Amino acid sequence: MSNSQVSVDYPVFEASTTADASVTADVMRRFNTAFIEHDPSGLADLVGEDCVMDSVQPAPNGTRYVGRAACVEFWEALALDRNTQFTPEEVMVAGDRAVIRWRVRFGGDDVNAVFGDMDANSVSGVNLMLVRDGRIVEAFGYTKTP
Repeated sequence: MSNSQVSVDYPVFEASTTADASVTADVMRRFNTAFIEHDPSGLADLVGEDCVMDSVQPAPNGTRYVGRAACVEFWEALALDRNTQFTPEEVMVAGDRAVIRWRVRFGGDDVNAVFGDMDANSVSGVNLMLVRDGRIVEAFGYTKTP
């Protein structure tokens, strides 16, 4: 098989022409605001019943949360944590999909409690998001950690 005939056996997504990117962008704005302002009160309205979320820890695969209740409970605790400062650095939206590139800064030694022995006070990462009918149904988080 030549290089030009490589078999593709993984999903390839193209920006949807049916999904409204403005809805996805609004959901991402409201989602990020919950963490920036440490106010999770609106999170439940943003999460679909069938949401699947993979957290960034423990490495290498994180922890999987399935269903609105489990995802909201995790995100509410994270949003309420006043020892962290969440900063979205960039949000890219393509139809019903979004990528959030972010940085979290930790107070004190909290970064070591979460990510192990690190010589830093922050972690950068990305979330890969899928929004359906105005609600988050997939959220997969990845970080740059040792």
